[in-house]
Amino acid sequence: MVQKIFRNFTFNPKNDILSGLTVALALVPEAVAFAFVAGIDPLVGLYGAFMMGLITSLFGGRPGMISGATGAMAVVMVHLIQKGNEVGMALEQPVEMLGLQWLFITLLFVGFIQILAGVLRLGKFVRLIPHPVMMGFVNGLAIVIFLSQLGMFKHNVNGEMEWLTGTTLTIMLGLIGLTMGIMYFLPKLTKKIPAALTAIIVVACITIFGNLDVSTVGSFIKEGGGQGLEGSLPSFQWGIFEISETLNGHWELIFSTAFILAAVGLIESLMTLNLIDELTETRGSGNRECVAQGGANILNGLFGGMGGCAMIGQSIINVTSGGRGRLSGLVASVALLCFILFGSGLIEQIPIAALVGVMFMVVIGTFAWSSFRILHKIPKSDAFVLIAVSAITVWQDLAVAVVAGVIISALVFAWKNATMIRARKSIKEDGTKVYEIWGPLFFGSTTAFNNKFDVADDPVNVEIDFMESKVSDHSGVEALRNLTNKYIELDKKIKLTHLSPDCKILLLKRNPEFATIIEEAIDDPRYYVVTDLLDSEV
Repeated sequence: MVQKIFRNFTFNPKNDILSGLTVALALVPEAVAFAFVAGIDPLVGLYGAFMMGLITSLFGGRPGMISGATGAMAVVMVHLIQKGNEVGMALEQPVEMLGLQWLFITLLFVGFIQILAGVLRLGKFVRLIPHPVMMGFVNGLAIVIFLSQLGMFKHNVNGEMEWLTGTTLTIMLGLIGLTMGIMYFLPKLTKKIPAALTAIIVVACITIFGNLDVSTVGSFIKEGGGQGLEGSLPSFQWGIFEISETLNGHWELIFSTAFILAAVGLIESLMTLNLIDELTETRGSGNRECVAQGGANILNGLFGGMGGCAMIGQSIINVTSGGRGRLSGLVASVALLCFILFGSGLIEQIPIAALVGVMFMVVIGTFAWSSFRILHKIPKSDAFVLIAVSAITVWQDLAVAVVAGVIISALVFAWKNATMIRARKSIKEDGTKVYEIWGPLFFGSTTAFNNKFDVADDPVNVEIDFMESKVSDHSGVEALRNLTNKYIELDKKIKLTHLSPDCKILLLKRNPEFATIIEEAIDDPRYYVVTDLLDSEV
């Protein structure tokens, strides 16, 4: 175990370190922007990104995956923080503090919920997400990342955000194009250095030494209302018991927000894990990632960070830059902290255009362009799911889109299987009518199943053969039990053959007298039939 952990930090150190530095640079404006979305100080977002990245890189289930402050969770936090600030104003407490401290308490519950999900091994359910949902999620995410970058094309004019025009816009577009060009062509020449980091350094040198008047990380923070990147290590500066007194009558808001944040964080993290698995052709541990995400959010709640989850854009930057081990995530988080403590002056000079160019390349690499080619070749229902998930991701958020996509896919699957059930009818020489059932019997097909039978007009002896069918759920068992009772009430003799073992057990639990009508059969090469239970009843 120790050897495996050590190898995860040392098998690819150069690429991991360089890609980690690239990711750290890209994390700064993202964390700052999401902090503004949540209505909190940028340093809280940066500390949150540092602590999320540190814990998940060390203990998470997916080496190479990057976690930090995310927009999906930020939009959920807004209402909680605003409500806390309103209560603080009514109690004559510092408005800017109480909402934030409510968030810290909420993050403790978020962490415990996520750890519980990992302990209960719920992470495996991400494997059940259909492929059309995955493709729709990827496409929607690419669009969301692209749209989020459009805000960088605005600047503050007399307190109002207006679009860039003229020379300023031209320079920014030129720098973005240069960044994207370096990232596209450099790997064709050499892959020994990460293209994204090289592009950021080159563009930054051009703007600094060329004395170009462009938007930088520092100006971006100040235009948003922040003071800058300079800060100190976060510390435990708040009393949970004192603050909890302000929550009287508001615990429902805390718990509901905690469950939503936990769900959004886990869905985004596990979907990211699945995507990185496909890109690297390796397999991570969803359950372990749940526990690590929960631990990181608890740490954020205790030490004053924003919290968060896996970041798909930064994870893709890391993987495509060569970062595949835990060292890359560790370097990214530590480098981010060093930027805050020691290198804030330099980082604030990085032009926003360079970071936008990096994110645009992430958009191009994230979008599943193959979906355009296969859209008319796949079933219409799958095409609908793909488009719907993409649209909902843009319109609402990732969690809502994935849940909606899974529900739509499940309903389509149920509808298709509900129409598949058949009943072949025949009469034996002794006058027994035989129904040979084909297709699954479950909640969606019970109505069609019941319509296959003519209970009133059937002869005295009836046999229902499940050789080609499977009773799949409780609804199917109940449908079969009710049908059997109808025949019995009319004093007709019914025989059930080739039932699955689990169906037999459920039927006999509800109706022990059915033991006489379930045929005792020898082992069938196509379907095993248990006879032990029947033997014990005789």
